[in-house]
Amino acid sequence: MNTLKRLVCSQFVNKLSKQYLFKPRAFSNRQSANINILGIETSCDDTGCAIINRNGKILSEVCHSQNLMHLRNGGIIPDIAQDLHRMHIEPTVTKTLEEAKLSMEDISAIAVTLKPGLPLSLVIGMKYAKHLGRRFNKPIIPIHHMQAHALVARMHHDIKFPFLVLLISGGHCLLAVVQDVDHFQLLGESMDCAPGEVFDKVARSMKLRNVPEYSTICGGQAVEAAASKATNPNMFKIALPLAEYRDCNFSFNGLKTSVMYHLYKKEQEHKIVAHELIPEVNDLCAAMLMATTRHLIHRTQRAMEFCKDNNLIPEDRKQLVVSGGVACNNYIFSALQMLCNETNYNIYRPFPKLCTDNGVMIAWNGLEKWRKGLDITTDFSTLDIEATSPIGESLIDKVKEAKIATKLIKIKASN
Repeated sequence: MNTLKRLVCSQFVNKLSKQYLFKPRAFSNRQSANINILGIETSCDDTGCAIINRNGKILSEVCHSQNLMHLRNGGIIPDIAQDLHRMHIEPTVTKTLEEAKLSMEDISAIAVTLKPGLPLSLVIGMKYAKHLGRRFNKPIIPIHHMQAHALVARMHHDIKFPFLVLLISGGHCLLAVVQDVDHFQLLGESMDCAPGEVFDKVARSMKLRNVPEYSTICGGQAVEAAASKATNPNMFKIALPLAEYRDCNFSFNGLKTSVMYHLYKKEQEHKIVAHELIPEVNDLCAAMLMATTRHLIHRTQRAMEFCKDNNLIPEDRKQLVVSGGVACNNYIFSALQMLCNETNYNIYRPFPKLCTDNGVMIAWNGLEKWRKGLDITTDFSTLDIEATSPIGESLIDKVKEAKIATKLIKIKASN
């Protein structure tokens, strides 16, 4: 019996040693000269992959976009997105390695988005990362998608901790203070939908894709382009959301409903049918864009005041990072620049191609974690996806309790 026990114990120890064989090497080699982080992003509808070295230099990046497919379907269908990720994940990673002239043996760790996002999309990236990790004995660094968006501006700008971040995209809208790579303090978030989602839905209802120049771009880009052609941007009145609520939360449902009501009224007035657009479509786009921008500014102003009152950001280091797909909107960014000029903040945003979902931001977040020895693991059984996940510690209730009043700055019309 004792012999049997010793045999079972020996087998268990050997199995455990093999399972964690890489772990001591992974941490001891973190300061090696040859550090290359592979990033994999599949949180929504783009299959992204990139490799960066220890200095943050992009060695290669590849992204397979599903945009045209989803435009034809009138929106993202999770099952289709998953099938496309499954089809393109391997060739995307392979091409990324080839363009960097590297093999998996040259990769130090695999950073992969595990939260938040569409579960059917996230699972493809996770499974492929685990496959690579097991096959090539590489550690995995789990990545929070929104934290990666917040940090990627540090690749090309000298942004020190702490800083204020406004993340605006098709799936998220939030304000947070970034104290460190793994320390986020949430000040406000959307209580319903995100601005990019509203732009996409309204653009479809307006039938903007029937205009040839808008047929291959996303709803947000179409709305911005149409708004720039407005001749009477003040024609439609849209109320400022949550004007009476002294917090930093967002709400876009009421704004969307107001725009859809104006659209319906004009379609009835002009007896619009089938593929036709209302004559005032540019002016309505301008009104929606201005209302969205005012809402973003209103909440960001209060966040700045809260940070000042609670010493969250030093007076000599006032920094605002604007990231996420909607950060590419130049009208919104220009208005936020006006706010920053009045509040003595420096404003930054990632390069346009890094604002939308991409593998570079995942690899960069992986590198920042690698440098600090955070979340590097070979125990793949502990890794799983999460459809929803808070960005960090919530200070939302404290913001509400502060009841900070703000005087909204004036912004110019969108044209």
